[in-house]
Amino acid sequence: MRRGALPKALLVCAVLVGMYTLTACQGAGRGAAEAVAAPAGAGPTRSGQGPVFLEAEECASRGRAAAAIEEVPCAGPAAAARVLARFNGPLAKGPRCPSATDYVLHITAVDGVSEEDSAPEGYACMRNLRPPHPGDPGMGGGPLTVVGDCVYTERRGVVKETACDGSPARPPEYLVTRTVRTRADCPPSTALYVQVGGGTPIGCARRLA
Repeated sequence: MRRGALPKALLVCAVLVGMYTLTACQGAGRGAAEAVAAPAGAGPTRSGQGPVFLEAEECASRGRAAAAIEEVPCAGPAAAARVLARFNGPLAKGPRCPSATDYVLHITAVDGVSEEDSAPEGYACMRNLRPPHPGDPGMGGGPLTVVGDCVYTERRGVVKETACDGSPARPPEYLVTRTVRTRADCPPSTALYVQVGGGTPIGCARRLA
């Protein structure tokens, strides 16, 4: 895996991955999460701080478009989010981001004429430096479903995350109370199983009154 220095400007695409559409089950069967992404474009650039674009603990600006993102010093005025974790490879096959992730930045592969001009496909798990934090439990956003999140039924077998305080147009119907390895580990109060991935891939959700 290449770890050499990258050029100042990378011809890559950035995709801000937002809320997941979740397949949920009340009976037998399995579900999966599908990322819903904002429009993409070209243009994130490096600040030259490290050998990898947006390594863990580095910071990024927040551009007017998804792709207008730069790697910037964390103490600088342009810094908007910090990298919690950084992985190479496609998001769908890679490790799950940390629970505190507010959004995921997907970086496409760059095939340059030399090793120094190339970059592998990867993704960065981002946390805003200042509120709001849509990835926090119950906030109704973010790329992950965690304990404390609420969901509503969009259509049969499909649920979406929504804020637990009832402020959005779609009020919450279920609350995720814990994540476990198998459905058998869910408590008796569970009315809905949500596939959330990671080491504990099942979310146990109880119905809200």
